[in-house]
Amino acid sequence: MATKPLSIGVIGANFGAAVHIPAFQSEGLEVVAVFSRNEQRARDTAQRFGIPHAFTDYRRLLDLPDLDAVAIASPARQHHEMTMAALDAGKHVLCEKPFASNQQQARELWQKAERSSLTTMIAHEFRFASGRRRVRELIEEGYLGTLHKAIISLVTGPTTGFPVRPLTERDATFEGGFLFSLGSHYIDCIRHWLGEVTVVTGQVQVLAGVRTDPATGAPVQAAADDAFHFVLELARGGTAEMTGTNVAPFGPGGHVALYGSEGTIITPHEGRGYNPPAKGVILAAKAGDAELKRLPIPDRLEPITDDRDDRLGPFRNLTREFLRGIETGASPAPNFYDGYRCQQILDAVRESSATGRRVAIPAE
Repeated sequence: MATKPLSIGVIGANFGAAVHIPAFQSEGLEVVAVFSRNEQRARDTAQRFGIPHAFTDYRRLLDLPDLDAVAIASPARQHHEMTMAALDAGKHVLCEKPFASNQQQARELWQKAERSSLTTMIAHEFRFASGRRRVRELIEEGYLGTLHKAIISLVTGPTTGFPVRPLTERDATFEGGFLFSLGSHYIDCIRHWLGEVTVVTGQVQVLAGVRTDPATGAPVQAAADDAFHFVLELARGGTAEMTGTNVAPFGPGGHVALYGSEGTIITPHEGRGYNPPAKGVILAAKAGDAELKRLPIPDRLEPITDDRDDRLGPFRNLTREFLRGIETGASPAPNFYDGYRCQQILDAVRESSATGRRVAIPAE
């Protein structure tokens, strides 16, 4: 007798519709419901993907009989409430990053998940990009020797200037800023490659934040940051620093460089947008080499390719880990503990920016 496919509901119809739903359906999950606060968007998404239920109340989605799991792809400020409700309802949870609004919320979610028998993961899908997987292997093989410094830049922006536009819901809160939305992915990458962080210094800025009030047309200031810089001191030694902004016209994109006592590894993705490509490029050299050379990425690290969206291959690999966790009763990394540790660092960057002080990250 065929095994019934796992049923999942998707809370959020923006990124949820772009990546979550196509990935789940491609991996054999039955997407039985979608939630959006916008009724028309919920209905259109359900019709587009052949989903039987569309809701504007996420609690009605959680009340569906025989629902096994939930993917939460709503704005970050809603993650705590929705994830708590999903855990209370006994559902396995795949939650988008950033995990929560602050580390207190993130800790509550992590500890609640630990007390349950449920599988809980964070959607840091770029851990499963083949280039990033290979870099982790090279580090573990000792290619760098002792890490001296990691330098990351994500510098991009519009080429058409900065016309004043109406304030959006995302603009109005710090959770919608560039640090939380993109910095979180790179902080997770640093932890995954280089281990835990002990001390943080940082700065967040709003460089092009003038908006208009949608109701009155009066000028208002966005709360969401559009630039940040941080330096992380690492428990294993060395430092990792990152500069990010999305208001740098003609900015080159992303670039990650790791420098150690015995070698260098660079993963450029200039011109590829905000995210690392699914496969990517690795340039590296050992002490004594004449120059950087391109290293091959084994096919075994990229079991899925999906031409519909460059994010779908890594996300489908993440989905397979989620399914494996449910089958084995585990919460594979990146899990809610990883989400909590990332949130500590995000909070510390903001605290350092506000106080001008170095912020210690306690060991757990």
